[in-house]
Amino acid sequence: MLKNFWYALEFADRVGRTPKKVTCLGQDFVLYRTTAGSAVCLSDLCVHRGGALSMGTLTGDCIACPYHGWQYNAEGACVRIPANAEDRLIPKKARVDAYPTQERYGMVWAFLGDLPEPQRPPIPDIPVHDDPAFRMVQFEMEVEANYERTFENVVDASHTPFVHGTRFGNPDKPEIPNFTIRKDDWSAEADIQLSPPPPSGLWGLLFRNKPRPEFVTVTNGWYLPNVVKLHIRLPIGDLLLYDFNIPLSQDRTLVKILGYRNFFTGRWADADTRRRIKDILLQDKPVVESQRPELLPFDLADELHVRSDALQIAYRRRRTQLIKDGWWLGDDDIITGDGPRRTATVIASPARRDNPELDQAWVHKARNGRRPQ
Repeated sequence: MLKNFWYALEFADRVGRTPKKVTCLGQDFVLYRTTAGSAVCLSDLCVHRGGALSMGTLTGDCIACPYHGWQYNAEGACVRIPANAEDRLIPKKARVDAYPTQERYGMVWAFLGDLPEPQRPPIPDIPVHDDPAFRMVQFEMEVEANYERTFENVVDASHTPFVHGTRFGNPDKPEIPNFTIRKDDWSAEADIQLSPPPPSGLWGLLFRNKPRPEFVTVTNGWYLPNVVKLHIRLPIGDLLLYDFNIPLSQDRTLVKILGYRNFFTGRWADADTRRRIKDILLQDKPVVESQRPELLPFDLADELHVRSDALQIAYRRRRTQLIKDGWWLGDDDIITGDGPRRTATVIASPARRDNPELDQAWVHKARNGRRPQ
């Protein structure tokens, strides 16, 4: 799992003045909004006795732990300990990790890492979100598989005739013509021609008395760390799906989807669009959950590749470089305890690097006995 990236953690319309627990990279976070409406993301772990802040309440812009009432501001600093006398100072180490947030494309994003702002990778661009010609729907589904497997599945064009033959693949014409990849340090995409199956249902109504196209052009793309795009150009219009593959743990993924269409743009067609997205995911789900090995190999040569796997190969090569650069979640990001739930992820926030005087402000110890740096 990759740190030091912006992760879309939740649909923006689900984050409000009630604290909300979310999970990413194996760590629990709490999201809420300040009185001015800004999104806040904190580690969901009170530094005092480990209470879940997401079970607490808000007082102004501060969140109070449900166990002993310790209050933390939006920067993660404890500003009130109810059990303390008024003249007693709050310990400097009484704070939790706070992560930078942005609200974009109807999602709340948090930067999960400690890089200074100028060094942070960009949030992926979704230009269609602001196009008034398109209608957007939300969808989500949990998959019992590693997020890199669900991530790569979407950019794997050659599986569509077999897994999605009744939706947008054609088992009678499974060939994938050569395609060219456009890429930079943070993304890669390609235009791929696929032979479509006959349309059905509501969408098929518009195809009556129209010739069936021999090919449709599909744009597949990935955007680090975990976003994939599927752009299907249909005779009736464009359908774009952006999948956010949120790693809950090494073997569980929450797939959140923004689906955009510029046909049937009335609200009445939303349910049909969600149903089609659900059907596609349900076709992928058992296949991806059965893949072995469960985790993506680190060595490119550990799995066999062919020309149609070019997008996956591009991702794995870039991933290898980021691992060498230290962006892979490692032992220093894992803490250990003495109970049944002995291990947990703790991702260092920018405050650890921005404020050296707070070096003693976090009491967690890594597996090797050192504090996460």
